[in-house]
Amino acid sequence: MPRRQLPPGPHPVAPSPNFLHQPRLGGFHHEVGFRIDPDHSGHGVVTILGKVEPRHLNINGVVHGGVYATILDTAMGGAVFSTLHEGETTATTSLYLEFLRAAREGETLIARGKVLRRGRHIAFAEGDLFGRDGRQFSQARGTWYIWSPES
Repeated sequence: MPRRQLPPGPHPVAPSPNFLHQPRLGGFHHEVGFRIDPDHSGHGVVTILGKVEPRHLNINGVVHGGVYATILDTAMGGAVFSTLHEGETTATTSLYLEFLRAAREGETLIARGKVLRRGRHIAFAEGDLFGRDGRQFSQARGTWYIWSPES
């Protein structure tokens, strides 16, 4: 019996080249309600911030872990994206988070992602999530695959 040919996996779509200066991120990021801080972002570093609202809370009344994961993934992925060359795109391949303390409604969360190493097809990044007062809520590490125009 011949093997069925599977379609190639989807490649991510490259965001706008000026994504660091957009007031709001699109898609799922827009729904979460956090934004890029262009004054604290640049090549290899991206900062995301936002205020915790009731929609970010879990049944225990603290920020849901998925919110931590989302904004840290966005900050670290944005940092990787800021290093891409023309025609390249990227997507998260692994994400590891440690939850250090719970954030509550009304707090401003600040996620800072930084590229540790960027190779031809793989990038490594780390991220930290803090409150305005400097308390650390979470830390993360991850890897991103990079598609080049010829891959």
